[in-house]
Amino acid sequence: MVGDGTAGRWSAGSGETCPGRDGVHAGDPPKNRRAGVRASIVAKKPGNTGGAKGRRKVEGVTEGCAQQSPPAVTARSTQGGEIRARWAWVEESVWTERMLTALETAVKGGVWFSLIDKVFGPRNLRASFAKVKANDGAAGADRQTVAMFERGLEANLEKLGNELRAGTYRPQGVKRVWIPKPGRHEKRPLGIPTVRDRVAQTALRNVLEPIFERDFAAQSYGFRPGRGCKDALRRVDHLLMQGSTWIVDADLKSYFDTIPHRRLLARVREKVADGRVLAMIEAFLNQKVMDGLEEWTPEAGSPQGAVVSPLLSNIYLDPLDQHMARTGREMVRYADDFVMLFRTREEAEAALQELRVWTREAGLTLHPEKTRIVDAAQPGGFDFLGYHFERGKKWPSEKGVKKLRDTLRPLTKRTNGHSLKTIVTKVNPKLRGWFAYFKHGARYGLVAVDKWLRRRLRSLLRKRKKRRGISRGRENVEWPNRFFAELGLFTLATAHATASQSSRR
Repeated sequence: MVGDGTAGRWSAGSGETCPGRDGVHAGDPPKNRRAGVRASIVAKKPGNTGGAKGRRKVEGVTEGCAQQSPPAVTARSTQGGEIRARWAWVEESVWTERMLTALETAVKGGVWFSLIDKVFGPRNLRASFAKVKANDGAAGADRQTVAMFERGLEANLEKLGNELRAGTYRPQGVKRVWIPKPGRHEKRPLGIPTVRDRVAQTALRNVLEPIFERDFAAQSYGFRPGRGCKDALRRVDHLLMQGSTWIVDADLKSYFDTIPHRRLLARVREKVADGRVLAMIEAFLNQKVMDGLEEWTPEAGSPQGAVVSPLLSNIYLDPLDQHMARTGREMVRYADDFVMLFRTREEAEAALQELRVWTREAGLTLHPEKTRIVDAAQPGGFDFLGYHFERGKKWPSEKGVKKLRDTLRPLTKRTNGHSLKTIVTKVNPKLRGWFAYFKHGARYGLVAVDKWLRRRLRSLLRKRKKRRGISRGRENVEWPNRFFAELGLFTLATAHATASQSSRR
């Protein structure tokens, strides 16, 4: 383990949110990391006993109607329950045990046909809306909120299902907004589809994700069921401990905006042959972008913010993952953010050269200034997923700290009219959430944040005393650290010490 004592151990199964990312939802069940089907052994969930009416053929698998009375438990039904457990994360309204069996044993030619009826299935659409509602996103270009869509839910879902069934569904424009990049003055574009389109994309993802997830490489951690930032960071820790300290720190320039549509669709066709599903994906890729009064159709890319974009981005980079795995190179990737770890500089340089060739042939660009080779055993180190790694330790990166400060500044302005107790109540959840992710780093990476926050609170109190300027030595005596502790202010350094003591017992 790279870190400062036992408090730096990663807690398996803890839900985490990657800073500035829409990562895997906390609580997603873990899955076995073995090659082929990555499964999890969890409590058995009820199988899909309803499904579509009548008989359905799925790549040589024919589904019959539900039986009137439950059959006796047989070896085969037990096996079916095990399959359901291995794929506990999939949408049950889509993936029956028969389909999962076909998925595990591999369909003929490895290509799936007749998937569109699974997309527009009423149960899938209802489950998809439930997921969209849980995310509580903003309204799209049509200004319809999730609550407004829900008021006419049955009619809206029926209309959407009919359009998907008839092949007349057309996605609406994507509203573009710009959000700050953590630790930078730059902003990144975020596309917000309409609620209706988010439901359709979720329904599509429910169908497609298991097909591709089955064969994704182990080096990929971003936007995958049961995987997250901490899994990726654990892997980096392990490789550093093994002596792989020469790092290829790679950055794909504007990856989500530059994915070539034609090549991406070709990779989807390797596993999906349903023309209407492919047309649906192409329609999402070609959605108009609406930025204020401007409107245009993108020729490349998949908008960040679209439900299906993370899956498509992983599909496009999976050949890179597979290539590095075949050649024995250690790579840890979270979406478009990845590092490669080696024991010697020569190995790192050879891998970087191969990476340059691969990205050029894939129509992508490595950022010339942000892609580099570093020795993590020397001063300087590298950043990955919010952490800074250097000389056997890690702590929150400058960007990670800046993001927290940017979050706390509006709550701790000197002109804030709320009581200090109220301010502390609002600040604490932000601190606890940040600490839950960064508690695995060195303590000295947290102390500076505590000091900064107390200084802001003292400046606020100073202003209320009609004094000008920021807090100085006088305020440190008047309102010592103990004063804020008695108010209940969450302290990162104290929490880290407590966690360290608990883990040593």
